[in-house]
Amino acid sequence: MATKRPFRIALATVLGSLLVLGIVVTMLISKACAYPGDRHDGGHKTVAVTITSGMSFPAIARELADKGVIDHPTWFKLYAMWRGATSDVKTGEYQLRDDMTPQEVLDTLLAGVKEVTTDVKIPEGLNMLEVFALIDSKGVAKADELEKLARDPSFLQKHGITGESVEGYLFPSTYNFRVHEKPEVVLDRMIEEQHREWADVSAKHGKALAKLEAKLKWSDRDVLVLASIVQKEAGVKEDERRIAQVFVNRLSDPDFKPKLLQTDPTIRYGCEVPLVKSAACKAWDRKGLTETQMDDADNPYNTYRHDGLPPGPIANPGREAMEAAADPDGSDYFYFVVESKGSRKSAFARTKKEHDANVAAYRHSGQ
Repeated sequence: MATKRPFRIALATVLGSLLVLGIVVTMLISKACAYPGDRHDGGHKTVAVTITSGMSFPAIARELADKGVIDHPTWFKLYAMWRGATSDVKTGEYQLRDDMTPQEVLDTLLAGVKEVTTDVKIPEGLNMLEVFALIDSKGVAKADELEKLARDPSFLQKHGITGESVEGYLFPSTYNFRVHEKPEVVLDRMIEEQHREWADVSAKHGKALAKLEAKLKWSDRDVLVLASIVQKEAGVKEDERRIAQVFVNRLSDPDFKPKLLQTDPTIRYGCEVPLVKSAACKAWDRKGLTETQMDDADNPYNTYRHDGLPPGPIANPGREAMEAAADPDGSDYFYFVVESKGSRKSAFARTKKEHDANVAAYRHSGQ
């Protein structure tokens, strides 16, 4: 009898342990089964959680836990593994509540962020900083991030742009962009559109363009620079080809000296957009140009002080301005000024005397 007592004690101990283990296992199974539907004890707040490309599921679970959306990231991972969903989470910026159930959280991550888009109308003649501010105002991409990329040499090289920025290559149009889009996607699309439009302009005006470039020893980029100036100077579309011809005449006629374009928008551009600015530009109040800015030889965009074209485009021209620059009208004018106050049309002149008369007529108009 004595030998059976230790056996019975051992058996009771084992049975007791199994019972406890069974209870624990039962509790764990019950908890595991209930886990997906257990609402997180939050404060009914909305939390922003960003899931990026290449993020592992354990990292996603930790991010959710760190943001207070779930408890027990390991449990969340096991739950996702049970559903076979660890590799199906969609990237994006989620707005999650801190009182959701794990099932609701995972379902949301598997469904993905609903794509929100917005139309952005880019008018003709804006410089790149103005374009970026407009895009930023629509919630598409941050202006400072767009500008940084717009000046990145490797990005410019990718698109075959030889200047210091994307200026001139952001084609004016109405675009449908995703909200919170990547800056590279935004700029790629606008530049590609400009390339397509320019290819069409080149094909349509091939003979005139080739003749112009041979005459002035210009590249396509030089013609784009001219187009940007025409875009800023022309008040009406019907004047664009004639204004383009005025500038071509000034640069090509051997008797017109010095070969100055003498256009105010180039000075303004040099004071607003380049990273390096002259002292006179730094002192500018961004209102009317003064003699200080007009006489500023340190501004490379000052076409009153420097012969020829400025270093690069001063705006982003539209299709008609590009066509005007590629195929000017062949007239023999050298000057133009707005016809009268309140008008947008230009009065053209062949001689300085005629031009002075047009300027006087403008000054006395509306009196």
